[in-house]
Amino acid sequence: MAQSTGIPQLGLGTFGRTGPGGRAAIDIAIEIGYRHLDTAQDYGTEANVGAAIRESGLKRDAFFVTTKVATGNLGAGKLVPSIEKSLAVSGLDRFDLVLIHWPSPDGVPPSVYLPELAEAKARGLTRLIGVSNFTIPLIEDAIGILGAGALATNQVELHPYLQNRKLASFCDAHDIAVICYLPIAKNRIANDPVMTGIAAAHDAAPAQVALAFLLAKGYIAIPASGSRTHLLSNFAARQLSLTAADIARIEGLDRGTRYIDPAWGPDWD
Repeated sequence: MAQSTGIPQLGLGTFGRTGPGGRAAIDIAIEIGYRHLDTAQDYGTEANVGAAIRESGLKRDAFFVTTKVATGNLGAGKLVPSIEKSLAVSGLDRFDLVLIHWPSPDGVPPSVYLPELAEAKARGLTRLIGVSNFTIPLIEDAIGILGAGALATNQVELHPYLQNRKLASFCDAHDIAVICYLPIAKNRIANDPVMTGIAAAHDAAPAQVALAFLLAKGYIAIPASGSRTHLLSNFAARQLSLTAADIARIEGLDRGTRYIDPAWGPDWD
C-alpha cells in the first residue's frame, strides 16, 4: 500500500464538466459527499471546481483538490506561473495535489520541469506533488531528480481491462499512490458477463463492481459523470465488499486494453 497522503480513495473526475451543466454536476457530487475533486489546466473546469467549493458552505479543508499541469507549461520558467494562474482561475488559495499531466511531448526533459514542480510545493502552492501517465523509467528518472518520497502519486489509466500490474507494483514499492483514471473503462464493462454476473450477485451495478475492485486493491479512483444517478451509484461503491473469488475473476479480465493512447504519449510499460 502506498504512502498515506490523505487523499479520499474515491473522487470525482471533472473532465467534460464545463459550463453551467458541468458546474451543476459538481454541485450534485458535493451534495452527495464527494470531497476529492480532480481537475486539470486542459479541462477548463478549474473555475467550476473552485466556485462549487466556495458556494458549498463547507470549509476549504473539507476538500482535496488536484490539478494537472498542461504539457505546454513544462518549458523552463513556465510551470510555477501556470499554477499561480490556475489558482487565480479557481479562486483557491492552494491545491492539495499538482501533477504533471503528461511527460512532455516536446522534448522538454523532466530535469527542467520536475524541479519547478518541487518549487511550487516549497512555495505553498500545493501540499503534494506527483505525476500522471509516467512509466517506470520516467518515475525512476523523477526519483533521481527529486529524491525518494517526493512524488505522492502517479495517475494512470487503470481499470479491469488494463490493470497495469507491473507499473502499479513498482509504484507501491516506491510508496507512490496509484490514482486510476477511466476506472470503469468508458463503461465498456457494463455488458461484460463477468462484471454483470458479479454485480447481480451483489445487487450492484457493473460500474460499482469495477470501482470496488480498484478500491480493494488500495488504489484511488476518480470516475467522471454528469448524472445524479451515476454519481450516487459510483459513490455507493465504497460500501461494496467483493469476495476473493470476485477479485480473482476480475483479475482475469485484464487484456492490456488502453483507451487513452495519444501518438505522442510515452512508451508504455
